[in-house]
Amino acid sequence: MYAVKIGCGHGSYGMRVTREEAARSRERILEAASRLFRERGLDGIGVADLMQSAGLTHGAFYAHFASKEDLMVEACARALARSAARWDRVAETSESSRAALAELATSYLSSRHRDHPGHGCVIAALGADVARQGGAVRRAYTRGLEALLGRLARLVPGRDVTARRRRALATYASMVGGVVLARAVDDAALSEEILNAVAASIAPPAPPPRQAEA
Repeated sequence: MYAVKIGCGHGSYGMRVTREEAARSRERILEAASRLFRERGLDGIGVADLMQSAGLTHGAFYAHFASKEDLMVEACARALARSAARWDRVAETSESSRAALAELATSYLSSRHRDHPGHGCVIAALGADVARQGGAVRRAYTRGLEALLGRLARLVPGRDVTARRRRALATYASMVGGVVLARAVDDAALSEEILNAVAASIAPPAPPPRQAEA
């Protein structure tokens, strides 16, 4: 085990921890940030409150991250990577591309996702916020979006790569927009109607099998 002295940019904050402990602390910060940024927005929570939520002191922050923007980049990238991994699992365990798309759409456009943004999609939760951030945050967001679009393009129908890419863009824009609208309105029935309508437009129920003629 290695002891390392944690610094905060203006000298150390007087604590010696092992590398393993430092790694665990960094993990706690990232987990808290990933959730709280999606719940409150990138500018909706400061470093002090974020560190308190992680169970750490404010002074410990700069031992792990150069700035709040640095944390935003890593927190967004982590959440987006986890979304991509979930989509991969759905694709791998579904019986067909159609079934995988239907499962992704119904899960994404669900009341559970709508009501728990802290554990949901970064794209839907932080799109407006990211547009006002610096280049590093926007690059992380863009890379994560491209990764999800690539996965979606393998599931949607289309005659060629270009057509599937276009269909994936339209499909994901509909999914994100549906969740954003469903969260914004103050009418519960309308919110559910939005989710259901968008989900049905993306993955309509399969037609019943044709009856054999007598």
